[in-house]
Amino acid sequence: MIWKEESLLRFTKMNGAGNDFLILNNLVEHIDHSLFPSIARTLCHRCLSIGADGLMVVESPGQGGDYRMLFYNADGSPGEMCGNGARCICRYGREAGLAGDEQTVETPSGIVTGCRIDRRNYRIRLTDPSVLRLDCQAEACGRRWDCSYVELGTPGLPHAVVPFPGLAQKSMEEMRELGRELRWAPAFPKGANVNFCDITGPDQVTELTYERGVEDFTYACGTGTGSAVLVLTLTGRVSGENVEVSVPGGRLRVTIDREGDAVKAIWLTGPTNIVCEGEVRDEDLVLPE
Repeated sequence: MIWKEESLLRFTKMNGAGNDFLILNNLVEHIDHSLFPSIARTLCHRCLSIGADGLMVVESPGQGGDYRMLFYNADGSPGEMCGNGARCICRYGREAGLAGDEQTVETPSGIVTGCRIDRRNYRIRLTDPSVLRLDCQAEACGRRWDCSYVELGTPGLPHAVVPFPGLAQKSMEEMRELGRELRWAPAFPKGANVNFCDITGPDQVTELTYERGVEDFTYACGTGTGSAVLVLTLTGRVSGENVEVSVPGGRLRVTIDREGDAVKAIWLTGPTNIVCEGEVRDEDLVLPE
């Protein structure tokens, strides 16, 4: 196993509200799937390589979609889906000629539909909730915390939603230990992304997410934002219509479509940014000859 110059990988780096990703087009690269965890661990390291919250891989569709998206967290673990990643890959798919303004993306947790709003803004329909518990408690930092638990898609992407008054006045450093303990709390057997949130005005929310797989706070988490607004809508704290969510990396908007008490769709809208494109020359990345 050595590095060969002719094996250089083409990549695109994007971010959605500060949630950043590397994209590899495996329709062109033809990399064996068994290598993606190590590629993600190597390339997503912020000090030793390019750096990102995760790796997204474009693959051939198998269920009638325009293409398939595989997602790997920065630690190499596979992810079920990623909301901001899906918005970014919808822009990538359109600009790479894989799909049009409206597209269907296959993910491990289900089908995601996306549409172009303008050059940089994209809207996606998140996968539907498969588990929803509004009244939970979890132990962390010596006390019990009231929270809700949501899984989006099948298999479900797990999210804990934790109301936290005064969140906007707290730093990531002040919240880190609590986020870490809740992420591993026994109340969440699969582990969970932990989404702290606070109402700051009519249909205005501040949110901060501690993400599993990154094992730290990220600047945004699209599925976490959707889960938080879903819980706040169902508990009557926001209207569910074009709710503005402020995250460290910017602002996202969420709409919850309902029919009576039934949730029909969760829509996530926000910006995308193409940061750079190029070739990976990382000598620590080992690929087969």
